[in-house]
Amino acid sequence: MKNIQVIDAALNCVYDIFASTDEEFALIFPPGQDIAFIDEVLARSADAAALDSAFTNIWHRRIPKINVSGIHGVLFYEHEHKKVYYPTRRDEDAVNPDGTPLR
Repeated sequence: MKNIQVIDAALNCVYDIFASTDEEFALIFPPGQDIAFIDEVLARSADAAALDSAFTNIWHRRIPKINVSGIHGVLFYEHEHKKVYYPTRRDEDAVNPDGTPLR
């Protein structure tokens, strides 16, 4: 199982973490990536039914943060403005808009 943190634009968002199977994770995050934006996930999905099923299952597997042992991916909802910080869609490669490293 892999853990996904969801960052939503809703004012009451609590940035929950959900467990996904390796297969579900692969539907959301292409190989080598650990940052995803929902509009891109939906756009590249060739099998909408499989993606819907994966999300249905994932939403039933919330993990209390105190029980989490690692975050394997971050999924952004309605945060298109953050794409500039993650050009490679890898957290460790995050950059400022001018290309300088964030870390």
